[in-house]
Amino acid sequence: MEQRIRRRVAVITDSSAYPPPELVEQYDIHVVPLILMMGGKTWRDGVDIDPPAFYELLRASQDFPTSSQPSVATFEELFAELSKEVDGIVAVLLSEELSGTLDSARGAAAHMPDVPIELIDSRGCSMVTGFPVLAAARAAATGEDLEAVTDAARALIGRIHMYFIVDTLEYLHRGGRIGTATKFLGSALDIKPILQVKDGIVQAVTKVRTRRKALAKLYELVDGHLAEGDEVHMAVFNVAAPEEAARLSQQLQARFDPVEMIETECSPVMGAHGGPGMVGVVFYAE
Repeated sequence: MEQRIRRRVAVITDSSAYPPPELVEQYDIHVVPLILMMGGKTWRDGVDIDPPAFYELLRASQDFPTSSQPSVATFEELFAELSKEVDGIVAVLLSEELSGTLDSARGAAAHMPDVPIELIDSRGCSMVTGFPVLAAARAAATGEDLEAVTDAARALIGRIHMYFIVDTLEYLHRGGRIGTATKFLGSALDIKPILQVKDGIVQAVTKVRTRRKALAKLYELVDGHLAEGDEVHMAVFNVAAPEEAARLSQQLQARFDPVEMIETECSPVMGAHGGPGMVGVVFYAE
C-alpha cells in the first residue's frame, strides 16, 4: 500500500464541490459533508448517501429535499485533528451567498489559535469550488507552505465560469437558491432556462425552447469565452443525466482540447437544489 506523503498544509473543502473521488484520494483532500434532509430523515452528503441512492429516493418520494450547512463542531473536530499533523490549513468552501458553511468554518477557526487557517469563499459551487481546491491540493502535495497553497487557490477565484441547464426551476425556487433566475418562473413548460453561478449566486442567462437547443447553447457560451490556443481546464457535471453530460463532454473535448477534463456527478445536496436533469459545464483558461 502506498504511504501518504506528509504535507505541510492540509486542504479542506465541502461536499458541494464533489471533485471525483480518485482526485480526493490522490491529493488527500478533506471533505466536510453538508447535511441533506428529506421525509424526516437526515444524511451526511456523500457519506451516508451517494448520488444514485439519493436520486432513486427523490423519484419515489413525495417529500421535497432540503439541506443545511455543517456545524461549527464538525469543523472544530476536523481542524483539531489536522492541526496535529500539519503546519497550516486551507479551506475552500462554497459561496457564502448560497450557504452558511463558510460561517460555520469561521466559528470553528476562531477557536483554533494554535494553527493558522485560511478560509476562502470560492464564489460558487460544484467545480467552481473544486478547481481552486485542486490547485491548492496540488501545491500542498509539492510541499508548498501555507501562503503558496492559499495563493494557488485564490488565483482562480473570479476566473472560473459555470453555465448549466435545469429541467425545472422548482428545486432552486423551493430551496431558496434561485437568485435572478426568478424572472423565468412561470415560463411555459417547454422553455428550458440556462443559468450561471456568478458573483456567488445563481443568475439567469437566457432561455430556449428545447433541451437539445439548451445543450447547444451551453456549448456556444463556452466558445464565447475562449480564444484559440487557450489552455483550458473543464468539468462537466450532471444530476441523473449521464448520457447528456457525456455527449457534452465529448463535444467540448473535440472543440477545445482541454488540458484537463473532469466528468463528475453532483453531490446529493447539489442535486437537491438543481433537480434531476441538471447538466452544466465549469471552465477556466490559464
